[in-house]
Amino acid sequence: MLFTEDFLYYVWKFRLFDRTALKTTAGEDIEILNPGLQNTNAGPDFSNARVKIGNTIWAGNVEIHVAASDWRKHGHHHDKAYDNVVLHVVYKNDIPETLLRRDLPTLELAERIPAELYSRYHQMIYGNQRLIPCEATIASVDSLTMRNWLTRVLVERLEKKSALILESLAHNKGDWEETFYQHLAANFGFKVNALPFEMLAKSLPQSVLAKHKNSPLQIEALIFGQAGFLEEDFTEEYPNKLKTEYQFLRKKYNLNPVEKHLWKFARMRPLNFPTIRLAQFAALIVKSNHLFSKIIEIKEIPQLIDLFAGIEVNPYWDTHYRFGTESKSVSKQMGESSVNNILLNTLALTLFSYGKYHQQQRYISRCLQLLEELPAEQNNIIDDFDVLGLKTKTAFETQALLELRNNYCNFKKCLQCGVGNKILRLV
Repeated sequence: MLFTEDFLYYVWKFRLFDRTALKTTAGEDIEILNPGLQNTNAGPDFSNARVKIGNTIWAGNVEIHVAASDWRKHGHHHDKAYDNVVLHVVYKNDIPETLLRRDLPTLELAERIPAELYSRYHQMIYGNQRLIPCEATIASVDSLTMRNWLTRVLVERLEKKSALILESLAHNKGDWEETFYQHLAANFGFKVNALPFEMLAKSLPQSVLAKHKNSPLQIEALIFGQAGFLEEDFTEEYPNKLKTEYQFLRKKYNLNPVEKHLWKFARMRPLNFPTIRLAQFAALIVKSNHLFSKIIEIKEIPQLIDLFAGIEVNPYWDTHYRFGTESKSVSKQMGESSVNNILLNTLALTLFSYGKYHQQQRYISRCLQLLEELPAEQNNIIDDFDVLGLKTKTAFETQALLELRNNYCNFKKCLQCGVGNKILRLV
């Protein structure tokens, strides 16, 4: 048989072996009262286990190995942390107990693990699957198990991502408005221009923009100026007005713009050019100053979505993708997919982070509810799950599947996966 200790941990934890007439390798009767709690840190594999050996009930640690001789190979005979091990569980007992520790009972599982359980495990871990380890059997998992596990991995995903927001919050000395504004800006840049957008936001505090909330031209001048796009000479009226405003405001607030060369245009659709995204960002700032405060106050999901709907950029951009270069008239209003991207990657995540930080479940619930309202994402990973029969309708499902694929399936962590567990135990 080919497997790792992880498989034996799994078998022991859920007692998935034949427990009839159990005996130690020394011939003593043994009964597993409690397998204990799995330890993922240094030390014995399971703690607080309870086993009855002969007429005595023992409480303590359990160590698990593929072969009994691994005890010495791993140096446990020299490690006092293993002195309170009450049972050594092995797949194959290949060495007498006296060479390990004179008083250490050993339980051998070689003939007690169901063949079908091992077969399913081997197929998932060592098979030649094209997409995910359980691709041949995932469709057999019931909807309740799938839903519960997807909810758990979604929360895991949000927990990890929220760490970045909470780190920014600490840097901003607890200012949620500024933190939200910076992450919103980074999201406007998508992956390609996220860095210069974030640099822009950090160089242009939200508090400065708030002082000019009644002047769209000054908001636009500050944003395009700080982005480095107002350093050249222009022949058109609109960019010249922006430049004049920015030169005054730059001196007033002692601002230093981001270097223009950081912005990327290559291999991008014109509607996603950084100039268009900056224009949309400026329009959002004009429409919704102190946006975070509004988000926290709103309780209804449709109202949250409405905050980002109908954002219209300056008419100049209807006929331009760049300053000074006229083009065919096309509306540059934010599309539904762009709005959904912001709601998903900034708004929902901020609600989750805020709820976690303040230990208020209602914000976490609002985040999950928002993800249920947003449509499913479209990408190669979601397409693969669709082929396997997992149809998605909401961002709640697609975000969970992305986490499942990237952090479980790709590393074949089937034994730690609720779906993998369900499949393995269908024996």
